Amino acid sequence: MSKLFRVVLFLIFLIPAATFAEDEVKPEAYEIKAHYTKFEYRIPMRDGVKLFTAVYVPKDQSQKYPFLISRTPYSIAPYGADQYPKSRSMVEFWKSGFIMVSQDVRGRFMSEGKFIEENPHIDNKKPGEIDESTDLYDTIDWLLKNIPNNNGRAGMWGISYGGFYTASSMIDTHPALKACSPQAPMINLFTGDDAYHGGAFMLSANFGFYPYFRPQKNPVKPGKFERDGSYGTRDGYDFFLRLGPLAESGKYFNPPNPMWDDQWKHDVYDDYWKVRDLAPHLKDIHCSVLTVGGWFDAEDLYGPVAEYHAIKKQNPGLTNILVEGPWVHGGWAYRDGHYIGNADFGSNTAEYYRKNIAVPFFEHILKDAPDPKLPEAYVFETGSNVWKQYASWPPAEAKPTMLYMQPGGRLSFEAPKSGAEFDEYVSDPAHPVPFIGYQAGVGDVPQEYMASDQRFASRRPDVLVYQSEPLQQDFTIVGPLNPKLFVSTSGTDSDFIVKLIDVYPQDVPEPKEERKRNDVIVPETDLAGFQLLLRGSPLRAKFRNGLEKPEAMTPNKVEEISFSMQDVNHTFKKGHRIMVQVQSSWFPLTDRNPQTFVDIPHAKAEDYVKATERVYHSPQQPSGIQVLVMGK
Repeated sequence: MSKLFRVVLFLIFLIPAATFAEDEVKPEAYEIKAHYTKFEYRIPMRDGVKLFTAVYVPKDQSQKYPFLISRTPYSIAPYGADQYPKSRSMVEFWKSGFIMVSQDVRGRFMSEGKFIEENPHIDNKKPGEIDESTDLYDTIDWLLKNIPNNNGRAGMWGISYGGFYTASSMIDTHPALKACSPQAPMINLFTGDDAYHGGAFMLSANFGFYPYFRPQKNPVKPGKFERDGSYGTRDGYDFFLRLGPLAESGKYFNPPNPMWDDQWKHDVYDDYWKVRDLAPHLKDIHCSVLTVGGWFDAEDLYGPVAEYHAIKKQNPGLTNILVEGPWVHGGWAYRDGHYIGNADFGSNTAEYYRKNIAVPFFEHILKDAPDPKLPEAYVFETGSNVWKQYASWPPAEAKPTMLYMQPGGRLSFEAPKSGAEFDEYVSDPAHPVPFIGYQAGVGDVPQEYMASDQRFASRRPDVLVYQSEPLQQDFTIVGPLNPKLFVSTSGTDSDFIVKLIDVYPQDVPEPKEERKRNDVIVPETDLAGFQLLLRGSPLRAKFRNGLEKPEAMTPNKVEEISFSMQDVNHTFKKGHRIMVQVQSSWFPLTDRNPQTFVDIPHAKAEDYVKATERVYHSPQQPSGIQVLVMGK
């Protein structure tokens, strides 16, 4: 979420910030103006605030149409009833024929009111109280009464922040709202979405995002962006290292940006975050739900699965479908989904999703088209590159299995029996482990990092590497990953980042072809020995007993730490190896841990010290990672 180019994407496509990867495809040519008539309205809410709304009505009036609504904080430009977008994501929706409705949410761009980030939902509202569900309710009420030739039904969809607005707006459902698709929704920023992972601050992405996302005096149209200050370098690793403690970041925000400050200063799961946890409020939903996510989503990997489970628990019997594909953040809406970096998924998976899942879902419910008979879990299995359909997620038949770290850098399915009791490395905040093997810009998180080659990291002395023997048969894992580590540190706090990696065999055939991506011919990458990152996640050790009350580590005392990493659906092919890496920095993807038990928002340069980290793998202290295995 970092570059100005990403913000342009916000405004053009009404989809979340995501860098175009190598599999970007140009939007399919479709002249919206030739098929739709545009109207603009200021729709009054129950408290008198007016929300700016664009309504695109099909010119073919031979039938009645349902509404398909999106609500966004990223602007519904272009403004003006005679101004039409040249292209849009999900062009298939436009071709299908809906009354397309786009709305600036409260306090953003041309809408009145006050913007509140990840606006908390209010249960059991008192008279006069408003939230996102009331705003959608009032919007649908107005549309039904004022837009002719509608069929009395409405659907809603949105990606990223738009996914959050879809999820939060469908609570206490309006009777006309029949189908919703929250896509990459933000459900809890602190426990796994954009802001924090395992208590570690997602530094680079948030620093890159908030200069473009500031408080506004509304109504206002999007203006020319001016950077808050000069960074003095194009190298993000160098910039954030020279920045020093997070408290120094304020000088790059002029005027001060309270949205940025809220993110990094609330580094404990306090009341600011708790009221913004949407999961407990996902009840009283009375529409069919299609939740969509990407296995390689660098921003909101947590949200889709968390939402699926929360809806299932609190709305028994509801049509509640989870779709996960091999995509980056929002990539299913505007890419072909064939590649991410060097990872090849064998087909145009995003196109398949749009034509066979997304559009049929809405057409069936809103337009009485044939039932596509979608399963509860429609997920893409990477490695084998096939779509799978399950009755629930994760599949009930999956069995838990431990992968144990062994002396000598081995990884096996058996607990350690003998040998060295631990491995150790020195973690130095002055020389943190980078998160990607090439230079990234200031505030830039290349989406490709989620599937990038990890050989650059495995060759560092401050990264522990554990690797299995070549697999004798295919090995499929599904669902969450659960590291269970026995560790110690010479400091009083440390991060422990665990990465799961698919290691390709050395006898992979040499590349012989070139392929065109974005109209540029590029050679195939030699994948012999390639270390494909499948999942990585940190745990800030002071949160080992909970995110609300940090606790110092006792120097050199062995403690067990357990945490959950986000779900996967992957087959390690015969001949491949499974690798686990453990390290204590992932920079500047996450902020540096001083390795002293301090209040990090107020840490000083002298608080950042070296620490000796140990990971134990004795019979009494067996470290490993639990996975769910199919077909065992």
